[in-house]
Amino acid sequence: MRLLAILVATLLLSAVPSDAQVYAPYDGYDDYGGYGYDEPYSPYLPPPIYEPRPRYRNLAPNRAPITRSTGSIVIVTGQHALYYTTPWGEQYVYPIAVGREGKQWYGTTRVVSKKEHPEWRPTSSMRQKNPKLPAVVKPGPNNPLGTRAIYLADGLLRIHGTNDPSSIGTNASSGCFRMYRQDVEELYEMVQPGTQVIVHR
Repeated sequence: MRLLAILVATLLLSAVPSDAQVYAPYDGYDDYGGYGYDEPYSPYLPPPIYEPRPRYRNLAPNRAPITRSTGSIVIVTGQHALYYTTPWGEQYVYPIAVGREGKQWYGTTRVVSKKEHPEWRPTSSMRQKNPKLPAVVKPGPNNPLGTRAIYLADGLLRIHGTNDPSSIGTNASSGCFRMYRQDVEELYEMVQPGTQVIVHR
C-alpha cells in the first residue's frame, strides 16, 4: 500500500509543471561599464520602426562610377539618402540627415580619414554665434558626431553619427551628413580612405 501511495505521488508531481523552471526575462544588459547593452552612447537608439541595417540592392543611382578598390558613396540630398556601392558591386542605402537650407554642399569629394569616438570641435563661427559652446566636446552622449566620423577631403564636411537620432530624414545639420549609430558603424567598417563621394541635390 505504501508503494502504491509513493507511485501515485510521483505521477502527480511529474504531471504538474514546476514553477522552478519558469525564468523571468533577463534585463541585466546594462551592467557593462554603465552603458546599455550594445549601446555605447545611450541616446543613439533608433526609433523602433527603423530597421538599422537595410541591405537594399540595385537602388543606388547610376550616376557614380564604381572604383573597384574602394567602392563609392552617392548622397542624394533631396532623398535624405546615402548609397554605398562596395568594391564588389553590393549596394547599401541608409537614411541620413542633411544640411539646413543654405548649408548644403554639392559636388565630388573623397574620404580622407576615419575616427572612432571622435571629438567635436565647433568652428569659430559656430562659437561666435553661440558663445556657450565649448572649444572641444569629448566622446560621449553629448557629442554631436556620435560614435564614428568619416572625414571628407574639404576638411570640414563629415559623415557621422548623431546625438539626435530624431533628426534623421530632415534638413538639420550645418552641412554634415548624420546617420543612425548602427548605420554609421557599419559604413565605417566598409568604407576606406580614397572612396569617392558624390553629393547630389
